[in-house]
Parts: sequence; structure tokens; C-alpha cells
Amino acid sequence: MALERNQKIYVITSSETATEQLDELMWEYPKGRFIPHSSIKAPDHSMAPVHIGELSGLNPTDVVINLCTIAVPEPQRFNRVLEIVPYANDEREASRVKFKTYRNLGLNPQTHEINK
Repeated sequence: MALERNQKIYVITSSETATEQLDELMWEYPKGRFIPHSSIKAPDHSMAPVHIGELSGLNPTDVVINLCTIAVPEPQRFNRVLEIVPYANDEREASRVKFKTYRNLGLNPQTHEINK
């Protein structure tokens, strides 16, 4: 939806390797629909509406999709922050900490269950 609304999106990854893997995946998925994207390290990255990179490369944008274990600093400066919570219980603890961090900042995080 963010792409259809011409919003800029930044996907935070946990490492350079994860950035490269997501970049490759986004060339192939979703099948039949290309998502214009670029790693922030690419020379022409500013042309793409979706940027992929580590937290250190986060710049002003409309929507942040956080795939790393650390909460987004100053999340209120973005229109929307999306946190993907892993299904496996042992991987969920970082998401619980991030949720509490956002609540402690005075935000009211909303949850949406995608798959049961």
C-alpha cells in the first residue's frame, strides 16, 4: 500500500549479508510483481522508492519496516514503523523488548496478526 501511495520505504536489516539476501529475494518475489528497490550502498539508490540497509543508514522516510532486533530510534519521526514479529517463540523476545521500548516512549503500538 505504501508503494501505491508513493511513499518512501526503508527496510532495516540486521547485517550487510541480510541486506544482500533481501535484495536478491526482492528481485524474485512476489512472483509477477516487481518491487522497485535498492540497497542504500548502491550508487543510484535514491532512484528507488524502497531502500534496504542497516539501522545506521536510516534517513528520513515515510515508512520503516524493521527486520532487526533493535527498536527504531526516535520512531515518532516516521509516519509508520512496522515491526515483523517472528513466529518462533525463542526469537520473539527482541520483539517484546521493542514493543516495551515504544510504549515507554509514549507510543501506542498496534498489533496485527497476519498468519495464525
